Amino acid sequence: MAAVLAVSLALVLQASLFDHLAVQGVVPDLVLLVVVAAGLAHGSEVGLVLGFGAGLLLDLAPPADHVAGRWALALLVVGYVAGRLAASGRPRLAQWWPLSVAAAFVGTSVFALTGLLLRDPAVGVGELLRVELVSLAWDAGLALVVVPLTLALFARVEPDRVLV
Repeated sequence: MAAVLAVSLALVLQASLFDHLAVQGVVPDLVLLVVVAAGLAHGSEVGLVLGFGAGLLLDLAPPADHVAGRWALALLVVGYVAGRLAASGRPRLAQWWPLSVAAAFVGTSVFALTGLLLRDPAVGVGELLRVELVSLAWDAGLALVVVPLTLALFARVEPDRVLV
């Protein structure tokens, strides 16, 4: 339940406040980072389901300008991968950031590649690398704050359900 509320809050912040902080048109992926934290805290199954639901909400939230389902697929993969990485051992504090950056790279790459496959006109091939780099820089910086805070929230609200 805490994960659903965290994703909902992240979605509202991403669609409203963070939309005004866009750099070169790229908004920080706050929802993606909350899905990473949920996958790390609750495992791959919860990460997968939460990632799919969060991605679907992100696909439908305004100003959605892409084919629906792309974020659902990307965050489904992110939640599963983060959960699998957490299942391979208890990640230490120094591992959360690299895991979060890697998951953000995977998520934005899946989103970008599905756009190419579906011929989504929102981002052209020439802009793809620039958008990927800006998004990765945003997510790497934001992960330093969002992932530990979200993990601490999960540990405090649902201590018996957290793996980490």
